[in-house]
Parts: sequence; C-alpha cells; structure tokens
Amino acid sequence: MSTTPDVVITREPDGNVIAEGGDKLAVTLLKRAGFVIETTPRSFWYRLPWDMGEKRENQMASYAARMLTAVGYQVELDPGLDVTRIATPTDPLSRRVYGQQILSLTDQLNGAETYAGAADVVEHVADPNDGVLVRLSEFFEAAAVQANVADTDDGWDLSHIFEDAAATLISLAEDVCEAGQQMQSLGPPQKRSWQEGVASYYATAPRAGTSVTPAADEPSATPPATPRSGRSR
Repeated sequence: MSTTPDVVITREPDGNVIAEGGDKLAVTLLKRAGFVIETTPRSFWYRLPWDMGEKRENQMASYAARMLTAVGYQVELDPGLDVTRIATPTDPLSRRVYGQQILSLTDQLNGAETYAGAADVVEHVADPNDGVLVRLSEFFEAAAVQANVADTDDGWDLSHIFEDAAATLISLAEDVCEAGQQMQSLGPPQKRSWQEGVASYYATAPRAGTSVTPAADEPSATPPATPRSGRSR
C-alpha cells in the first residue's frame, strides 16, 4: 500500500498555510475547512485566508487534515500546524505521534472523575482483542519477522529480542484482561436510566386482558365455613 501523501498541508516561510494535491472530493473538503483557491496560468493550490492569526490557522489546518484522513486520504500535515500533537522535553517537535496517543490516554485516566470513566480508559489498553497491549505484541511479532529476513547472526539475535518482548506483552495482556471490569467494580453501581426502568416494567407487567384465576383443582384461598349442626339446644 502506498504511503505517498495525497494531500500536503504546510506553512510556507512567508507564513501562508497552503494545501496541495488531492482530487475533487479532497478539494471539496478543503473548501469546507476554510481554504480558498489560488491560481496561476500553470497551476493552482489552496490557502487559508490571510490575517487570521497562527492559532486559528493551526486549528483550521488540523481540522482539514482530520476530515481528509477520516475518508481515507493520506495527509502530510506540517507538525507546526497540528494542534493535536503533544510536545514533550524529549520530543519538542512532536514526532512520536503514537506515544503521544498513549500519553493522552494517561491524561484521560488521571482526569477521570468516576471509576466507570477510568475503566473505559483502561479498556483501551487492556482489551484482550483490540487493546494496546495486544496490538503491541503483534507489532513485536512483525518486527521479529523483519529482523529474521536479514538472515544474519545479528538479525537472529534481534529477532529473539523482539519475540521475547511479544511474549512478555501477551502474558501481561492476559494478566490484565479483566482490569477494566475490576476498575469499574471499585465504584458504586451505575444507576438505571429511566429508559431501562420503562423497559423493565413492560417486560414484567401482566398483559392487558389477562387475569390469573385459580385452577379448578386448586383449593380456595379462603377455607370453607364449618357447617352448623342440625340439632338445636
């Protein structure tokens, strides 16, 4: 699969934010994001309006990139325009985008106000089918295969390192596969919504037009009166 970007969005040295590439649909999305067309006798491109300020330009460029990516375009967005990136002292240019996503999960976990909310974040990492740990184990398994292709002693040694990493992650994923449920159980049980209450009522209420009558051979709920003797004093 090609990794060549379909659309490139950059900030030029003069400060203009421009977008190049793409087809008619991409152009439509760029226009929707606020880009305007610039033409010359031999070419055309799109730019953001002038005098908007860098903060607003960054927001609009990031919005355009998200829209294009959502429908399947390969987008190369200038890191300086991406408002979703998180800079750290060790990554000031925000190039480690996948590590940033994990950092974002950590921030969400730290900001969770309920155990239910925290459990939802934990599931992103601990889910046994699609969690981060499972996907990371698959990554190291693929890396082991790539290292083996070298067919050298160094390649085999590196392959074993990757295989050990994959096995460790698989074991860890198995240990925490129920961590989300356990986290949620630390808090009070969730209150039932009114929709669930209505559904429960209709599921258990007797149906109209039906009544419960005792069977013919069932004894009456009221014991019969004791018959009086025919004799009198």
